[in-house]
Amino acid sequence: MGWDNASTIAAEVNPRAMMAAVALVSLSYVLPVAAVSLTKLSPTAWETGSWADIAGLVGGPLLRVALVLGGMMSAFGMFNALVMSYSRLPYAMAQDGMLLAVFSKVTKRAGAPWVAIVVLATGWALSLGLGFERLVTIDILIYGSSLLLEFIALVVLRIREPNLPRPFKVPGGIFGAVFLGIFPTLLLGFSIVRGDEERILGMSGLTFGLILIAAGFFAYGLDLALRPARSAPPSSAGLD
Repeated sequence: MGWDNASTIAAEVNPRAMMAAVALVSLSYVLPVAAVSLTKLSPTAWETGSWADIAGLVGGPLLRVALVLGGMMSAFGMFNALVMSYSRLPYAMAQDGMLLAVFSKVTKRAGAPWVAIVVLATGWALSLGLGFERLVTIDILIYGSSLLLEFIALVVLRIREPNLPRPFKVPGGIFGAVFLGIFPTLLLGFSIVRGDEERILGMSGLTFGLILIAAGFFAYGLDLALRPARSAPPSSAGLD
């Protein structure tokens, strides 16, 4: 799960579990790279599927199979975590009146926002045919843009609502809020420039991503125009 998603479900996760997860994830990245460095393989040999090939060369077919299975379990665990966090966003927006009320429906037993989960899962399934490189390009642009909005909102709220109750607060005042977004913004700009060479439906990845972002603004404006008198549903509503 991305670090920016932690606040979405912060009330449901033990802080010690989050810290332990960060330590384990760090080790899971550092140890394999350190081990591969001992093989003296050229960095130019790395491409999609290289981990499995190197495991087969170093440890034989059993290590290759074990690495593939580990990767599958890791991807499944990450997918579950992202479903848990991302499905809460349409649910919260529906409760605040920014999306259709149907997205606020939850299951009686677990309280899971099942409509949001189904819609998101459908979108993810439709993206499977785009390929890994194209998905990375789109993800960098759209996800990076959402991060920029989060950083901007953080600074704006610090200025407009200085006394707003904040259970989770970035230290350093306005300087801390601005400084937090500088380096991610620079990294995003670098990634966008590098990803502009990717082609999607005959256009650059940058153009395709900008179209998707514009479609989001259009959909939101259309929702405002069609539902001017809507009000947020009560927090107890939506059980289904």
